[in-house]
Amino acid sequence: ILDDAGWTVEAGQRWIVLGPNGSGKTTLVRVAGLYLHPTSGTVEVLGHLLGRTDVRRLRPRIGYVSAALADMLRPGVPAVDVVMAGRDAALETWWQPYGDEDRAHALELLDRLGIAEVADRPFGALSSGERQRTLLARSLWGTTTGLVLLDEPMAGLDLGAREDLVSRLAELADRPDTPATVLVTHHVEEIPAGFTHALLLRAGRVVAAGPILDVLDSDSLSDVFGLPLVLERCEGRYTARARRAEHPTATTRP
Repeated sequence: ILDDAGWTVEAGQRWIVLGPNGSGKTTLVRVAGLYLHPTSGTVEVLGHLLGRTDVRRLRPRIGYVSAALADMLRPGVPAVDVVMAGRDAALETWWQPYGDEDRAHALELLDRLGIAEVADRPFGALSSGERQRTLLARSLWGTTTGLVLLDEPMAGLDLGAREDLVSRLAELADRPDTPATVLVTHHVEEIPAGFTHALLLRAGRVVAAGPILDVLDSDSLSDVFGLPLVLERCEGRYTARARRAEHPTATTRP
């Protein structure tokens, strides 16, 4: 699925992983999130070599948001418990003791994401946007969190919910206390302002990686998606469209 996909994320960086369906984006973040082991090569996460560390102890330091995680959560679990369980990278709060301080911190995180009012509602009863913000709050749980991985968090959201989440991610990107963040998408319109770097994938290989202003342009985007595209940037946000074919304005016949 991935072939020679060398990549390094440094502290404080905000990365976009961009590419078409099937390019290996989700596989890449599942490896970074310690849910998959590569068949070859090496992976080091937060100073620990994958295969020589106890991933159960390391996962609480990695914030992870994905559709797969949402599907594993029991619908009846209150939103505040979903956030609290992030302390131990768990699905529920049954296995470890949680106290008033934990609940207060979970409520503060939900409030930071603008959804404090849903704290006691069942996760399955939340809207798509509320569920995504709950998972994002969970991913920001601890001061020891060193990496946040967001696998297509805008998938399935309507325009309003998408723009709200993009704005909140832009605010988090501006906070110096936000850990290194990786956002997976295949839509440039979902790139928040303030993200610093881009990794472009196609068919499991890295097409380009580096500072976003150096890497992301019409030519590189066209190469990744395999058709002529025009990329435009305005106020830190991007839009893309297919390049219009040029047609002659007049035809003459001899």
